[in-house]
Amino acid sequence: MPRTPSLQLAANSPLPSVGRDANPVLDAGPDGPVAEKSEQTFEALFEAHFSYVWRTLARLGIREADREDLANEVFFQMHRRLSTVDFDRPLRPWIFAFAFRVASSYRRLARHRFEHLGDLPDTPDSAHRADQAMERREAQAVVDRALEALDLEQRAVFVLHEIDGCVMPEIANALGIPLSTAYSRLRLARTRFTAMVRRITNLEGRP
Repeated sequence: MPRTPSLQLAANSPLPSVGRDANPVLDAGPDGPVAEKSEQTFEALFEAHFSYVWRTLARLGIREADREDLANEVFFQMHRRLSTVDFDRPLRPWIFAFAFRVASSYRRLARHRFEHLGDLPDTPDSAHRADQAMERREAQAVVDRALEALDLEQRAVFVLHEIDGCVMPEIANALGIPLSTAYSRLRLARTRFTAMVRRITNLEGRP
């Protein structure tokens, strides 16, 4: 489970200055009121989306032991590119793209082994009986294991569309791929994911 969101990366190293080539509204000098507003915006993004980044890294196969460091790396990179964010468009595809790139770099390192996704953050719900909560956890475990059968590119499109509910044009734009490629990856991911769910449920005798 992630720690209470805090600007942990700021304690370890100074944050880089925000780029000034993509959004003129931020171009007011490093010490002016606009720069201060951009830092406030970043803090708000961090606090609002830390849990989402944590869950996304888990779904992309990042083991829990490394997830906090990589989450901080995601936000470090987001801070550097804060001037490129378009607040008139959905934020999750933009955020996901940073998590995807960080996860891709992590997984390319030979010393890292792919592990079971483990437990994703779950909000307790006192309104449900214990058996219902157990059913949800078991269903989530099946989803986690089925996701492991997808390669990272397919998994990214699948998670963004099927879990996060993002539309395909936004997904293609965030990942920097043609829309036709995004649809192709989604189609392959759905086929493989469904087959894996059936295999798991058949092996474990689930209804």
